[in-house]
Amino acid sequence: MASWTELEWLNAPRWQVDGETLVVTTDAHTDFWRETHYGFVRDSGHFLHAAVQGEFTAQVRVQGSYRSLYDQAGLMVRADEAHWVKTGVEFVGHQQLSAVVTRPYSDWNVRPVGSPAWVELRMTRRGNALSVQTRLPGEDWQLLRLTFWPPDLSVSVGIYACSPGDAGFEVRFSDFSVQGPADGPLY
Repeated sequence: MASWTELEWLNAPRWQVDGETLVVTTDAHTDFWRETHYGFVRDSGHFLHAAVQGEFTAQVRVQGSYRSLYDQAGLMVRADEAHWVKTGVEFVGHQQLSAVVTRPYSDWNVRPVGSPAWVELRMTRRGNALSVQTRLPGEDWQLLRLTFWPPDLSVSVGIYACSPGDAGFEVRFSDFSVQGPADGPLY
């Protein structure tokens, strides 16, 4: 992986590097969403990324101070404003594992997760599939989502954070990597 400072921001937040860890503090009214249910489009979330060609596995560890409705942070694959996938932890009454697939309308799934110290996220792109997996402390990787992803679509991969409500959500990202696709099943 390139260092945090070599990646490119879409909608830069307040941020700093603490050793190997990226610390992000979100701005208010930031989000990634398109049309479905709410009828609006948001492309104001914070996304730190690099272009990636072909198949890959991207992974990151996320630790956040979730407190406001829809505070969220995680891993994102993005072709453009209407074609992207994000996965992470989102605060909806409590912390929930979350995945949103947008082509060009957003869909959303969540799974309650409790209050883990951290969550690891992994996306693997192989052929026409994109696998989203999560791992909690002391657990193995678990499938959260398997979705179609066009194999010829160029993408950027990186971390994201959003606060659709108030500013000030702080999140720490560590162990970010993008490598060749992981061996084994996508699930």
